[in-house]
Amino acid sequence: MTFPHVRVRGDARERGRGYGAQAAVRVRRSVEAYAAIFEHYAGWDWDRVRVEADRYTEPITAFGPKFTEEIRGIAEGAGLPYQDVLAINVRTEVMYAAKARNAAMTLPRTLECTAFAAVPDDDTRPVLIGQNWDWKTHASETTVVLESDPDDGPRFVTVVEAGLLAKTGFNAAGLGVVTNALVTDQDVGVPGVPYHVLLRAILDATTPAQALATLQRGTRSSSAHYLLAHRDHLALGVEAAPGGFADLHAAHPDDRGILLHTNHFTQPRMEHVDVSVWLMPDSLFRLQRADRWLDRHDPFDPATYEGLLSDHAGHPTGVCCHPDLSAIAPEQDSTVFSLVMDLGASTMRLADGRPCETAYRTLEYAAFLSGTGAP
Repeated sequence: MTFPHVRVRGDARERGRGYGAQAAVRVRRSVEAYAAIFEHYAGWDWDRVRVEADRYTEPITAFGPKFTEEIRGIAEGAGLPYQDVLAINVRTEVMYAAKARNAAMTLPRTLECTAFAAVPDDDTRPVLIGQNWDWKTHASETTVVLESDPDDGPRFVTVVEAGLLAKTGFNAAGLGVVTNALVTDQDVGVPGVPYHVLLRAILDATTPAQALATLQRGTRSSSAHYLLAHRDHLALGVEAAPGGFADLHAAHPDDRGILLHTNHFTQPRMEHVDVSVWLMPDSLFRLQRADRWLDRHDPFDPATYEGLLSDHAGHPTGVCCHPDLSAIAPEQDSTVFSLVMDLGASTMRLADGRPCETAYRTLEYAAFLSGTGAP
């Protein structure tokens, strides 16, 4: 199945309405799926989830009123209450708020993403960035390709769960972002700027420095890794714990020009307890496998990453993730999509599903991002 494309333009509310209307079936499926997930993991009904989610309205609005407006617009377009769409945008934070209020709750052991950036010394070779996104199996029914033409920032494209502001993608300024979930003992659901709001804000940046400044601004509610790259042969990996500027830890590409990341902290300056490895023990092995793969293949050939992202070492919890059929349905995870972006050419190679069984398709965005044509 090919993910639907959603194309929007205008101010924040207008874009949100268009997004919600075009993706209404998938937005509603997102809400339905997370209602079941929150009930399973936290024991909260949807009315309680709405109340908890609403605690994030104030910090989101303080960070950027337009992000609240986008969420309200999505809700209006999809015909849902604002708090429903807000809840899926703060799904990560709501889960940890539940944990903080219920010591008996078990956080889900889950599978997550393998991400990379490749920045060659040779300016004739492409700057590449991409990832597998591994998550709950329902997400194959909710993912969309959002193509946005804001009136107050650069055009951007993001592959994202329907109803969420953004996930992985790139923009007209040549900036790309991919991401990995992380968890520390400080992820306890204190309201702040949510994970997916920050991903959306990064796509408004017109320089790599501005993207980093976005992460430095405000108080983050959740841990995450933000992998940034730019067509000017620049890249930075930023591991973020909840908090402010002092809780960001940056890494440059290695001597090969490569940045790799999975779902645990790698920077020694991080002072909190890294819970990621307990929740996602496969992370250590996926990182090892990716590093060895790049030692044996051309690290600046897009085909190298399509091969890596299809790799099954450690099956079913390999780089290409398959559901563990011995687990109950809410605890089954899978690679939802696989993406390799060329920031100079403004192209995406997207597999709409597990890349071992779904062919990558090429999406050409140079004309759209430059404003000279449609996607």
